[in-house]
Amino acid sequence: MLADIDTWILDLDNTLYPADSALAAQLTHGIVSTIAEYYGTDVPGARQIQAELVAQYGTSLRGAMVTGTIDPHDFLSFERRIDYSVISPDPALAVALTALPGRRYVYTNGSAYHAEQALRQLGLSACFDGVFDILAGDLIPKPYPESLDAFLKLFDVEPGRAAMFDDLAVNLELPRARGMATILVDGTGTPYEQLDERHWRVRDLKGFLHLLR
Repeated sequence: MLADIDTWILDLDNTLYPADSALAAQLTHGIVSTIAEYYGTDVPGARQIQAELVAQYGTSLRGAMVTGTIDPHDFLSFERRIDYSVISPDPALAVALTALPGRRYVYTNGSAYHAEQALRQLGLSACFDGVFDILAGDLIPKPYPESLDAFLKLFDVEPGRAAMFDDLAVNLELPRARGMATILVDGTGTPYEQLDERHWRVRDLKGFLHLLR
């Protein structure tokens, strides 16, 4: 299974750690609080604005920049106040990742700072050959083609020999159209389910990775 893959591309948030973690809750709180302050609204209003920005522009940051004048570094400054100790090392996941043949990358709509802190806390820093973040993509997020093209060019990735893991189905549509194997990590249903020849839905990421050894 996936014997032809030599490049493994994994999302970070809600993929390498679960969506119900305290870290995910802190991220949501930080984004909503930043939006509330920037747009001068309360938390319910900020949540509504966030939903609209994500739906139209892919991420809250991208939407805030297009519709306003917020500095991306100011927007992302809430990450410096996050307590990353709420997530624990995952040695079993580290073993599963390092057993994958070829190169391994994190491809995230978050910042490199956030990725580095989370990976360090998870004990996964040594498992990856690089991180592609929202700043590397010139603030254009997944699922836009400009972001994917920049990732592929930077790391010289051949789509037909790559597999991409993400918790959002929309982020896998373009990679799949480009010829990548795609794995939706959605935390529900059976441990893993093959939907077609090169597309899976996975609840148990570690278990699925061990199948590939």
